Amino acid sequence: MNIEKDYIKLIFGLKLKQARTNKNLSLFGLAKITDLSKSYLNEIEKGKKYPKTDKIILLSEKLDVSYDNMVSLKLDNNLAPIGEILKSGILKEIPLDIFGIQENDLIDIIANAPAKVNAFISTIIEIAQHYNLTRESFFLASLRSYQEAHNNYFDDLEQKVLEFSTAFHIDMNVQITIEELTAILIEEYGYTIQELVFSEQEQLGDLRSIYVSKSKTLLLSKEIDQPQKAFILAKEIAYNYLKITERLYTFSWIKFDNFDQVLNNFYASYFAGALLIPRQKLIEQLNVFLARIDSKPQEMIALMNGFNVSPESFYQRLTNILPKDFQLKNLFFLRLSHQIGTDTYQMKKELHITNQQEPHANEMNEHYCRRWVSIRTIEQSLKQNKNHFFDAQISSYENSKNEYLVFSSATPDPFKINCIRSISVGILITPGMKKKFKFIENNALKRQVVGVTCETCAVKNCLERAAPPVHLEQKMRNENTDKIVQQYMAKFS
Repeated sequence: MNIEKDYIKLIFGLKLKQARTNKNLSLFGLAKITDLSKSYLNEIEKGKKYPKTDKIILLSEKLDVSYDNMVSLKLDNNLAPIGEILKSGILKEIPLDIFGIQENDLIDIIANAPAKVNAFISTIIEIAQHYNLTRESFFLASLRSYQEAHNNYFDDLEQKVLEFSTAFHIDMNVQITIEELTAILIEEYGYTIQELVFSEQEQLGDLRSIYVSKSKTLLLSKEIDQPQKAFILAKEIAYNYLKITERLYTFSWIKFDNFDQVLNNFYASYFAGALLIPRQKLIEQLNVFLARIDSKPQEMIALMNGFNVSPESFYQRLTNILPKDFQLKNLFFLRLSHQIGTDTYQMKKELHITNQQEPHANEMNEHYCRRWVSIRTIEQSLKQNKNHFFDAQISSYENSKNEYLVFSSATPDPFKINCIRSISVGILITPGMKKKFKFIENNALKRQVVGVTCETCAVKNCLERAAPPVHLEQKMRNENTDKIVQQYMAKFS
């Protein structure tokens, strides 16, 4: 999309349509008084054509609108939000085709119902301002929707990893070593790799790597562990093997300049995860783990340790494999962060397949349910002073009665000082799921009734509650009031 030209044409089309409707003229009527064809005027209003000067003068005269007003890019107040979002270039930044949206279709929607689209955009802007939604947050939300729409499985990337393993003679049944990853970057892609103590510079304390494209130098923090190092090296290989040029240069990211960087960062991360945790190897090991009636959830740690990856990378990989290869299409992924010494828990990342599952982010400063295993692992990690505390439970949601088998790991946050984070995957318990998880009825599994947030939770006499159920109580008061109102209406009808 040539955003400047398309923007000018679309704005003119919106103004022409607004001027025509203000005169109560149909397209047929405007065509009749201007001697211009109806199809030509229709294409102008849809932003597909921009008329020549003599045609603009003619339209201005017939519609009683000044020439300057017609060619101005300033929209009336009731259409201003549309102009702002078009002018911002956001349509150019997000590749609409990955969502199955054609640019012309979007322009047609805006042109055909500008008032309704304007109202929708105004609502989105107001919600974004209310919840302090940043540009980065918008990009990440778009990426999450893209992942969820594909059940977080991308066969083209899986195939690329297999092609890479063949080309570089990598045995996918054997754990790829850091030495191999390093050699590929240096010998094949001409990298120079240096290790530095980033924490000597206070502002770099959270970074794990910096890539200097001009000299093809990868700067690695000396403070990273082996799984983090393997992931960074694998991700750099992905950028090169996939021939990605629009990329991020730090890990973790500092900012995104455009949506392509967000999307490409995901592609490189997916490739790295699939390289470090080969699909077939993981499927085989999961089949053994799930088939045993006496499997203990804690044995998941041994399965995890069979790969040189962080708990987060392992759990992320589960969200690729479980929906695709085990037909477990209702699951969630959560990452919670906790500042040591506080009573707050923030949800930093989430993913829901195939539907929105119960535990989800809440931006109203409500308290997440303290009965979540995601929170308990953090608490126990601190209490027992463990670098990796794992636990699992069956969580039964009070409101919906849905049950989930949830695995959770808590580790020190590698990107924030004095922070602990937990990574969790929850799988909706269904008859089909029980057939795959033979140990689901195992008494070793803790069962817990949970809510989403304390403020909306109906669980009575909860000792872990961090706040009263104020929103639930308000909802119940409104429902009771409505019942009485209905009685009065029936009585006096």
